[in-house]
Amino acid sequence: MTLLTSYFPDLSLEQIRQFEALEGLYQTWNAQINVISRKDTDHFYERHVLHSLAIAKIVQFLPGSSVLDIGTGGGFPGIPLAILFPKVQFHLVDSIGKKIKVVQEVAASLGLQNVQASHARAETIKDRYDFIVSRAVTQMPVFLTWVKGKSAKKNLHNLKNGVLYLKGGDLSEELAGLRYPVKEFPIADFFKEEFFETKKVVYVQLVP
Repeated sequence: MTLLTSYFPDLSLEQIRQFEALEGLYQTWNAQINVISRKDTDHFYERHVLHSLAIAKIVQFLPGSSVLDIGTGGGFPGIPLAILFPKVQFHLVDSIGKKIKVVQEVAASLGLQNVQASHARAETIKDRYDFIVSRAVTQMPVFLTWVKGKSAKKNLHNLKNGVLYLKGGDLSEELAGLRYPVKEFPIADFFKEEFFETKKVVYVQLVP
C-alpha cells in the first residue's frame, strides 16, 4: 500500500480500505480460479494494481463519465480504476464466465456501486463509452475491430474519446498503419519500478 500512496497521495480512507482489501480477496479467489499469474502474486500491488492505475496518469476520468473494460479477466484494469474514480461508471466485460464471477464478487465485497460486470463477447456490447480500456488482450488492429462503434460521440475530457491500452515492448509494427491518431505514453515516466521500464499506455483517438 505504501507503493500506491506514494504515487496517489490523495486517496480517501475509504479508497485506502478498498485497495488494502484487494490482495486478500484476489488470493482467496485465485486459489479457486486462476485469474492472476502465479508468478505475479508476490508483486500484486505493483504488477496489477499500480499497472492498472497508470491509465490515471494519462487522464483523470470526470464524474458522470463511463469506461468500458474489454477482456477484463479478473478485473484489471477496471477494478483499481473504479476504486480510484468512484463517480465514474465502469462496465467490465469478459468472455469467460468464471472470471466475471470473480469480478462480481470482488466488487460486491468492496462495496463498489460503480461497477457492472458482464459475461459477454466485446462485439455484442451495444452501449457507447467515453473511454475503452484493456490490458494487452490482443493485437491493437484486432482490438479496434472489437470496439468499433462503442465510443461516445461527445468528448467530455481534454483527451478525446478513445482507447487506453496497457501493453509492453516495441509496438511500432503493431501500430503502423492504423487509421486513427495514436500516442504511446511510457509508464516509466510515471512509476520508477523496474517492472515498468518497457510498459506503455497506448492511446488511440476514436472520436474527432
